[in-house]
Amino acid sequence: MQVPANACDSHMHIFGDPARYPAAVRRAYDPVEMGLDRYDAEAARMGFSRVVFVQPSAYGTDNSCMLGALWARGATSRGVAVIDDATTDATLAELAEAGTRGVRLNLISNGTPDPAAAIAQMRAAAARVGRLGWHVQIYAPPALFTDLAAVIPGLGVPVVVDHMGAGDGKLAAARPGFDALLKLLADGHVWVKLSGANRVSRLASGFDDAVPVIQALAAANPRHCVWGTDWPHIGPHVPGAPRPVVYMPHDNLDLLGLLGRALPDAARRQAVLVDNPAQLYGFA
Repeated sequence: MQVPANACDSHMHIFGDPARYPAAVRRAYDPVEMGLDRYDAEAARMGFSRVVFVQPSAYGTDNSCMLGALWARGATSRGVAVIDDATTDATLAELAEAGTRGVRLNLISNGTPDPAAAIAQMRAAAARVGRLGWHVQIYAPPALFTDLAAVIPGLGVPVVVDHMGAGDGKLAAARPGFDALLKLLADGHVWVKLSGANRVSRLASGFDDAVPVIQALAAANPRHCVWGTDWPHIGPHVPGAPRPVVYMPHDNLDLLGLLGRALPDAARRQAVLVDNPAQLYGFA
């Protein structure tokens, strides 16, 4: 698949030297170094020039590693941070200056909250970052969107959904929350990352059953979909029982090819890879 100029990898993670960037006390896995030099080589192999660093859950609210990558990469990068009530306005200002454009709520890696807790977290995050013009990104189990559907339109900030709503590839089955997500997307209340095909798929390789999921989301609102590698492909982990992370050996070019099969129209791929992320993340 030919990659258009200014293509953006809208979801990936950086892991630095553990001696310099220690893991959070509450985490689901122990980070293993996978630095910016490794990613830059991968991006060059793919033909991508723009990137969005997403704060991984293992670092908690210490965004130092992501911040270092933002300063090193400069204008071709943006960031999505993780914050809490202790995050100061000065820290938010520093993150914004470096290129941060959103905050992430990971409602999966450290355990699944009840709907009321998830809604409270979303409202608190939106109230904190709305004045900065940032968005709120959520990684949530599919069923949760049934409860979030009534809340998201009133948050007053853009909402970005990770990994296709964390659904599965069996579209023919009843999937609580997926219809709610499609409606939110169609109505322009959310953006969706067409990332994590391996997480959506029920297959061990190829992930062809993720294609109809990508197609359903892109059909709902092709102007509100972006794509990311999810590099370096963090393996399964158990909340509260951290072990050194295993990176899954998925080839980003294969994942990109899957996107090409799902979206054979070049104009739609241009939107997903270039135009939409430029709008969402504020690239020139």
